[in-house]
Amino acid sequence: MSNPNTKKSGIAVLVGRSNVGKSTLLNALVGTKVAITTPKPQTTRLPIHGILTAPEGQIVFVDTPGIFKNAKDALSKKLNSSIRQSLEDVNAVIYVADPTRAIGDEEKELLRMIESLAIPKIMVINKSDLEKKPFADFYRDLAPKFAQVFELSAISNAHIKPLIEAIFALLPEGEPLYPEFQFTNLENKKWIAELIREKLFLRLRQEVPYTLTVEVDEVEERENGILYIHARILTTEERYQRMIIGKGARGVKEIGQSTRNELEAVMNRKIFLDLTVDVDPHWVERME
Repeated sequence: MSNPNTKKSGIAVLVGRSNVGKSTLLNALVGTKVAITTPKPQTTRLPIHGILTAPEGQIVFVDTPGIFKNAKDALSKKLNSSIRQSLEDVNAVIYVADPTRAIGDEEKELLRMIESLAIPKIMVINKSDLEKKPFADFYRDLAPKFAQVFELSAISNAHIKPLIEAIFALLPEGEPLYPEFQFTNLENKKWIAELIREKLFLRLRQEVPYTLTVEVDEVEERENGILYIHARILTTEERYQRMIIGKGARGVKEIGQSTRNELEAVMNRKIFLDLTVDVDPHWVERME
């Protein structure tokens, strides 16, 4: 009989092709926003850790980028490499599928990638809130490849708890990997940069170039109690710079305002966000 005071601790990595809802699921599992969510695919770049600390112990969830089967540009190759690195030294794999899309090349590549892993695998068929899920049975047919299958809705937090219980059951006994109060591995600057990048994707929609990033240079407490943040949006060409800034600087102002509103709501304090847009054709080369 196990000791009720014994805690579980381990790492569960979220994988799936682009735009299946991994970041939304990560936020639902952790119970707060740690990853950006947009309608556009391939917006996750860093393997982001979301940390859930509960009476049973601690789960460190790792959100990974989606995969591009034929990755030719430097950014896509680095993203695919980060997925493979994230699959090392983990305790469970959470494979996230979208029942509104047929199984394609990206899906097959990921299935091959995880098939040889000698660790428990759980399939999550996401978007159960949608009325039309024409390919749900195709994913259900993959059930023998997984220890368990869950159908849930990340966006509406439906049936999240049974998934968490199942993951805890797979983890070994151990001490927490992070302090109890921490909910992400991202330092403040990186987390703020991710929020700004989310607003860029949401505002620019189809026009947004994937060749942009955000770097936060300064986070400073000012005497009047305001938190001053200086951030730069970096893009590879002047035409993208003009697109982001917008007519009369309206675009960058709207991005800054929506980011500031969210930061103030999360941090419960006044924020001064100093946001600029610069051209740097080499930022992809500097990606960690």
